[in-house]
Amino acid sequence: MFLQVYSLFILMLDLVTLLVGIFFAILMAIYRTFRPPPLKSLHGEVAMVVGAGRGVGRELAIHLCRLGVSVACVDINAENSNVTVEKTSQALGVAKTYICNVTDKNEVARTVNIIRSQLGEITMLFHCCSIPSPRALIEDQPEIRHTIELTVVSHFWLLETVLPSMERAGKGHIVVLSSVAGLSGVVTGGSRVPLSTAQFAVQGLAESLHTELRHSNSNIIITLVHVYPFIVSAEMARDIRFRIPSYFGTMPAVEAAKQILDGVRRNYAEFSVPGYLLYLGHVLRVLPKKASFMMRDLLDTGVDFG
Repeated sequence: MFLQVYSLFILMLDLVTLLVGIFFAILMAIYRTFRPPPLKSLHGEVAMVVGAGRGVGRELAIHLCRLGVSVACVDINAENSNVTVEKTSQALGVAKTYICNVTDKNEVARTVNIIRSQLGEITMLFHCCSIPSPRALIEDQPEIRHTIELTVVSHFWLLETVLPSMERAGKGHIVVLSSVAGLSGVVTGGSRVPLSTAQFAVQGLAESLHTELRHSNSNIIITLVHVYPFIVSAEMARDIRFRIPSYFGTMPAVEAAKQILDGVRRNYAEFSVPGYLLYLGHVLRVLPKKASFMMRDLLDTGVDFG
C-alpha cells in the first residue's frame, strides 16, 4: 500500500514538473516570436553547400561568402557551380567548385576529404537538393529510385563523412531543407507521390537526427527548414497556381536564402519560409483528417497545366 502511494506521488510530481516545463517553454516561444535571439557570426566557418549550382543553393553560397564563410560549392553540374563561384568573387569568404554525385557514397567521401584538405574541417552543411525545381513539378514524372536517392539517401552519405569533421572541430550546424510537398503533397496533373514521400522522409530524418544528437550532448545543431512557397524565376511564375497569391505566392531565391540564413544564424531548430506558415503545417496535422483536407482544398496550392 505504501509503495503504491509513493509511486502515485512520484507520478504526480513528474506530471506537475512536465506541465510547468511545457508552460514556460510556450512562454519562451511566444517571447522569442517578438524578441528573436541575436544573429550569430559565421565568420571563419567552412560550409558545404550541396546543390549550389542554382536556385536557393546558389543564393545561400553567395550570402555565406558575404558573411566571411569559406564555401564548398558542391554540384553535379560543373558549369552551374562555376557560375556560382564567379558570383562570389567580390565577397569576403572563399568559394570553390567541387563536382560530386551525392548519391554515390564513395564519391561523397572523396569529395569531403578534398574539401577538408583545401578549406579545413567542415562546420556547416546545407543540403539544398531536397527542394524540387519547378520543372520537376511541371514536366516529367520523377523516377522513383533517383528521387529517393537524391533527396533522402544522399543525406546519410553526407552525414557519415561530415559529422566526424564537425566532431573534430568541436562544433557544427546541419541545415536540412524540405519543400511544400512535405506539408500536404503536390497536386498536379500527374503522380508526384515520390516527391512528397521523399519530402516527408527528409523531415523525419531531421527530427530523428536532432533527437539523437540532443541525447548525446553534442555541440552540433540541426535546423529543419520548411520552404513552403515555390521558389521560381519570373518566367516560371505563370505555371504555379495559388488560390490566395498574396499569402502563398512565389518568392525569389535570393529572398528565400536571406530568410533561411536568418533562421540558421539564430540557431532555430525548425522554421519555415515564410515564417508564419510553420504554424499552418502544425494546424493541419492536429485537425481531423476531413478538416485537414478541407483546409488544403481552400489553399489549393499546385501546378497549373491549364
